[in-house]
Amino acid sequence: MNISPNVRASLYMMLSMLGFTVNDLFIKSLGGNLPVSQIMAIRGSMLLVLILAIAWQQNVLSRIRELLIPLVLLRSLAEAGATLLFLTALAHLPFATISAILQSLPLAVAMGAAIFLGEHVGWRRWIAIGIGFLGVMIIIRPGSSGFDSYTLMVVVSVLFAASRDVITRRLPKALPSLLVSGATTVTIAILGIVSTQVQGNWQAVSGVQFATMGTAAFFLFFGYQFIVLAMRTGEVAYVVPYRYTSLLWAVIFGYFVFSEVPDFYTVLGSSIVISTGLFALYREISAGRRSVVSTAAQSQGNVWHERNQQKNND
Repeated sequence: MNISPNVRASLYMMLSMLGFTVNDLFIKSLGGNLPVSQIMAIRGSMLLVLILAIAWQQNVLSRIRELLIPLVLLRSLAEAGATLLFLTALAHLPFATISAILQSLPLAVAMGAAIFLGEHVGWRRWIAIGIGFLGVMIIIRPGSSGFDSYTLMVVVSVLFAASRDVITRRLPKALPSLLVSGATTVTIAILGIVSTQVQGNWQAVSGVQFATMGTAAFFLFFGYQFIVLAMRTGEVAYVVPYRYTSLLWAVIFGYFVFSEVPDFYTVLGSSIVISTGLFALYREISAGRRSVVSTAAQSQGNVWHERNQQKNND
């Protein structure tokens, strides 16, 4: 049976989101019994082994010197900040609430690209971004009894993650993705080790806890691999909306594993964030198509002008 590239890509994206969510599930199942910095150190080290094995198999380790640029370090630090805040909040907040806030990441990236990279964002997309962040406010409800520092941590982790993605757009296109992931993983692991040593709170790890973190590292790597496959197999316009299936996975796991049921405000805010995210994506694609058509028309006009000039010269 022949399956179109876009359909395959959508399946890859859903599998990627499943991988990331299962990783979060296993980390959350530790119940906050281990320091976050220790989890970062151990899981990061495990993930690094997997990345290095693939990098060696693909013969890209010889290019490791290409990582010695400031942008790679900035990206790694942004990812480390996002990881630290996210894992700290993960043990204290409902699964669906965290995932719902994370759905605002594409909007945050669009805003960051407009502000720091000078990418054009039309007024419709700015309105969509504003409404999307209003949806986030509905989810977290500042000033209510359900709002606490852990909720704020997730919001700030989104800003760190958006910074990571904006910086990624500035990296040299020839730089292998595996090396960038490896550099990020090393940074996270080192941050975890240093933080644990400074705080002096390293704890003995049981066999079950070690296996849990190992499984989480595998599914995190699983998610990384399938998201790369998704973006390389299908069209962006077709693939990106399937990122929002991570919220579906989070609701399912939250209900069946932790007996969590999203409240009305989480559902309402999530609907707003996802709707505005899809609209912003649609506008970005439409603007891209108009740009292509305009460029083609201009090129055709130049050809027509040159031909007329040639006739006049003849």
